[in-house]
Amino acid sequence: MSKPIIIAVDETKFSTLKKIVDSLDSNLCIIKIGSVSFNSIGLEAVSYVASKGFEIFLDLKLHDIPNTVKKSIEGLVSLPICMMTIHTSGGIEMMKAAKNAVNGSGIKIFGVTALTSLSDKDTRSIFRRNSSDQVTAMLDLAEEVGINGVVCSPHELELVAERKSLMSIAPGIRLTESMDDQKRVMTPKEAIAKGADYIVIGRPITSSKNIHAALLKIHDSL
Repeated sequence: MSKPIIIAVDETKFSTLKKIVDSLDSNLCIIKIGSVSFNSIGLEAVSYVASKGFEIFLDLKLHDIPNTVKKSIEGLVSLPICMMTIHTSGGIEMMKAAKNAVNGSGIKIFGVTALTSLSDKDTRSIFRRNSSDQVTAMLDLAEEVGINGVVCSPHELELVAERKSLMSIAPGIRLTESMDDQKRVMTPKEAIAKGADYIVIGRPITSSKNIHAALLKIHDSL
């Protein structure tokens, strides 16, 4: 795992995205392009990040009927991306369709288990079970289908570690106590210690006065 750090660049203006990307180091991190940048800037965002030598994690969290997800991914596989996301709650057939759509491309499929913005109260309201039980249920589905890995909060990493076939991406990484919309958070070093293959860090780095120094500090701490 040479580059466990994934930097989330969620910008609506190309000039801001460019400024952030230019401050990062492709030897130290992967860049995540999510729906914010992809919907606002489009393919230009992907092309620019790739041109700077970064591996790209396309985080669109696809969630639809199997045929729609399959066709959506078929329209994305030609992009210079190495990983992408779907929602595991879309079910086994949807995940199979996603897996088939990337066949031969080298792109890894990761399934989102439960959003890190959801508390136990939220998951009980939505799924009628706490976050750990929801993640466990989604891990069962992901393992059955054989996708490459899952996205889960750092607090569920130990559950993923029990599934040897699944890699893990942990968002909700914070350097200090979080006062934002993320509920289930952890520091970078703690998340790696709990078995995360990749950690996703956004605002703590991209909003820093010195983006490169902030990235280097976290990289060195790991």
